[in-house]
Amino acid sequence: MPNSARKSTWKTLAILVAVLITAYVLFRLYHLQPILLRGAVTSRNTDPHKELPLGGVFITVTDSKARVLPSVTESKSTADEPLAPPVTSDATGFFTIRLPREVRHGHAITFHFRHADYQPLDLKEFVGDQLYVVHLVPVNPPTPASNTAATVVSNVRVRYSIKSQTTMTVGSAVRSFEVENIGNVPCTAQPCSPDGRWKAAVGSATIDAGPGNEFRNVRVSCIAGPCPFTRAEAGALSNNGQIVTASARTWSDTATFLMEAEVFHPMVSQVVHESYPTIFGPALNFTLPTGAEGISMEADLNGQTIIFPLGPNLFLSWATCNSRTNPDQTRVYRCELKPGYRF
Repeated sequence: MPNSARKSTWKTLAILVAVLITAYVLFRLYHLQPILLRGAVTSRNTDPHKELPLGGVFITVTDSKARVLPSVTESKSTADEPLAPPVTSDATGFFTIRLPREVRHGHAITFHFRHADYQPLDLKEFVGDQLYVVHLVPVNPPTPASNTAATVVSNVRVRYSIKSQTTMTVGSAVRSFEVENIGNVPCTAQPCSPDGRWKAAVGSATIDAGPGNEFRNVRVSCIAGPCPFTRAEAGALSNNGQIVTASARTWSDTATFLMEAEVFHPMVSQVVHESYPTIFGPALNFTLPTGAEGISMEADLNGQTIIFPLGPNLFLSWATCNSRTNPDQTRVYRCELKPGYRF
């Protein structure tokens, strides 16, 4: 075999070996990545509108053949011990469990869900690419209140306020200034006329609106002198708009300029909003925007209008409330009637 052919063969074999090694390494890395189990826990109800997200649910995963992670216990593993450290569902019912590297897709596992107000649940599953949605049954299901004895809650409104920045016109400012010059003098040094032929002069004026105020709509114009041979420049704002400086140029005789502007004062005010919640069965739901403050519920109880401040603890005398935060930072509220009340 010629040397060139032999070298080409060895080069091809080397490339093939490199490709196989790379493929094997990538395969091992992919299969050694720990698997994440993701799911959500809700309360069981025949009406989907009443399936509440459950936070604070204690969740473990076991496998009778898996060893115990050191973070769970240092004792010798036994059957049905946890595969991973126990986790707790968040306010939306969401949970994530990271499995050991040796537990792969298709392995049989058992979820264990525990909550003081709900019946324990042991759910047998297989590790796979899926979302695990679990429904827990309440220990003491609510019993419908007697329509005759229950207090009627009606005409429910949600009141809240949002800070809004507004501005108010508090006056105007006017100042004249003069730019002295002699016309028809050839330009030998700056400043000059726009075409560079005639000697020019530049002047400026400054106005201060005062602390906490700002200028808007600044205007500068020539009001006296050879105005066709002048140029006025809009005022430059500084110190958050509190100070305005205007300048002007004349390349003929002396000219007079006028600077005007409106003075505004920024203010922060509380704008009160009112909305109506959505009611499904014994629960109401509503969402509030980011920055909502002073949340209260206004409702008619047996025909009498009463305002109930919700407060940071979400306390209502006639309902049990909870809330959660959406990814866009808006907040979702749900209030379920207490025994003895009905919508």
